[in-house]
This record gives sequence, C-alpha cells and structure tokens, in this order.
Amino acid sequence: MKIQSLKLVYFSPTGTTKTVVQGIAKGINQANIEYIDITKPEARKQAVQTSGSELLIVGVPVYMGRVPALLGDWLQTIRGLNTPTVCVVVYGNRVYDNALLELKDILANHGCILVAGAAYIGEHSFHSSALPAASESRPDKSDLSHAELFGQKINEKLRSLRTVDQISEVTIPGNYPYEGVTKMWDIDFIEVSDECTQCGVCNEGCPTGAIDSENSSLIDTEKCTLCCACIKHCPQSARSMKPGLMKDATIRVHELFRERKEPEFFI
Repeated sequence: MKIQSLKLVYFSPTGTTKTVVQGIAKGINQANIEYIDITKPEARKQAVQTSGSELLIVGVPVYMGRVPALLGDWLQTIRGLNTPTVCVVVYGNRVYDNALLELKDILANHGCILVAGAAYIGEHSFHSSALPAASESRPDKSDLSHAELFGQKINEKLRSLRTVDQISEVTIPGNYPYEGVTKMWDIDFIEVSDECTQCGVCNEGCPTGAIDSENSSLIDTEKCTLCCACIKHCPQSARSMKPGLMKDATIRVHELFRERKEPEFFI
C-alpha cells in the first residue's frame, strides 16, 4: 500500500507532543509531510480534510486521563475518506487512562481507519525545578528512539498491505464509559512577579488566548487549561504557581509518580 503524503496534526502547548509526533514521522521517512499545529486558537478554525492516499497522525496531550475538552469540537470536524490513521497521546508519567481509546473512537467516527496507536511520556506540565516530576526532560533520547522505531513499524505494516481494506483492527486499551474529567479546574493559580516585562511571549503561546495581550497578569481562568506553557516559556522566569490547589497537585505528582514509565505502541 503506497502512501503519497504524511499529515501530522498535533496540539502541543509545551512542545512535547510535537517532538514525539515528529520522531514517529522520522521513522516513517515520508518526503511529503504537512505539519498542522492546532495549538493556537486561530489554527482550530479550519477543518482538516484527508484522503485514502495520505497517512494521518494525530497527537494530543492527556488531560486528566482524557482527550482535552477544548479539542473536542475541532476533532469532530476532521473528515477522512478511509484514511489510514495513527493516534498518539502524551502524558506526564501518571496514567493515560482512556485517552488513547477516546481519540481512536473520535477519529474512527469521522472516516479514519486506525493503523496504530501509541502512548508516550512527556515532561509533566506541572514540572518545575523546585518540584521535579519523574518525566523531567522527556521525551528523551530513549523515547525518541522508540518513536522512530514505531514509525518504521507503521511503514512496514502499510507496505505489507495492498489496500486500506486490509488493515486489521488494532486493540487499544481502555474502558467504557471513558470517565475522568475533561474540563479543567477554573482556578486562579499563576503568580506574576515584578520581573515581568510585558513582552507578550506568554500571550502568544497560550493555546486558548486566556492571557490579556496588554496586561499579562490578567488571566481568564475559564479559558485556562492549566498547561503551564506560560510559566515554562517566560523568558524572565516571572511566572510561578501560587500556593493552593494547583501547588498541592504538583506536590502529589512529585511524590507519587516518580517511577519511570515507558512508551507503548499498539499495531
């Protein structure tokens, strides 16, 4: 089965999901690649159309064991035409629960045929130098080698088939109903110090436009997804977590999920 092009779709506020998906693409080794970064709000205003001659890879982070709620409506706009598809989720060394199964089901309902699925580990969004998570600096070299190998196996599987109709069903772990929380906490948790220069980096990188463009101390907590991209990307290190619910959750992640978990793929 010959694939004419590769379409990479990813939501990646802190860059980990993007890195994993690109690692998989490296293993597939397809010259014709289209990158579709749906991290920023304006990018999610256009639907994705695919065909049976393309390979679609969709990568999303895991939020509370689920596909992020803010992606739900946009993912429903994907239109496949028996499109071979790879589903990828990235989680912060805790659990990915039913997120991979949920992503597979969403895409299967829109004309996509699952070729393979995978769960990778990325640095937890709550990670900081003061309270490091077990997933610090991940995906690392070992993860990316695994991703490249996964890409090679996808390529081998597709080459062994004559048509998309020959793709066998892939079993993805998970349970119904999905359960878990898809909506993030509505909480004021970011502290902005006097080191802030109002450079606008946080506003530009926010996946929901939750940060005021003229005063970065003003945050729409209803829009905020707790991704902490603004904290991680601040060039002045002027943003941090306030004491409270989020800081307590960060401490739990630090204490309970230290044991390294390894990526998995299903093909």
